[in-house]
Amino acid sequence: MRLRAVDLACIRAGRVVFEGLQFAVSNGEMLAVTGPNGAGKSSLLRLIAGLLRPARGRLMLDGGDKELSIGEQAHYVGHQDACKPSLSVGENLAFWSGMLGGADAASALARVGLHALARLPALYLSAGQRRRLALARLLTVRRPIWLLDEPASALDSAGQGMLCDIIRAHLADGGLVIAALHGAMDIAATQELRLSGAPTIMELEPVP
Repeated sequence: MRLRAVDLACIRAGRVVFEGLQFAVSNGEMLAVTGPNGAGKSSLLRLIAGLLRPARGRLMLDGGDKELSIGEQAHYVGHQDACKPSLSVGENLAFWSGMLGGADAASALARVGLHALARLPALYLSAGQRRRLALARLLTVRRPIWLLDEPASALDSAGQGMLCDIIRAHLADGGLVIAALHGAMDIAATQELRLSGAPTIMELEPVP
């Protein structure tokens, strides 16, 4: 599987966020998207997820399911953790599992360290626990593409280690990851895409 962007451009509120963007990332690879605030990292992930339309250019998925869109073959975890406070931890994940056609939600909660809190209303979760619950959605059903917007946000060192473990396992299983990052993660990205914040062709560099 190979996800490609060709001459991709994004315009938000009349402003050119980026243009001339080109990259290719294959199964087993992680693309780290970096750059200053407002450079378009989140917008790029939302374009790939199908939540925004590109102003110009194309996104293509080679080797995917031809009956499904790219977004339907991707998990997207954005800034918002999308937890309903009145539902329990387990009920929140069961809802997403049902929406996504997923498997056993209990095993996903155990993987992110929330199994003991399954009956606790999400209202009482800390910011780090809410982020763990959001990440648990990645594990409820297999989708080859993970689109992660600052996934380590609010996670402590143990949570960051858990995140790196599930990303490594996904890559080893043939998945691909595109992650918007502000800081470094303890995981080897295959490539780095640096968005400068200026509407110019972006730099795609291999990571040593």
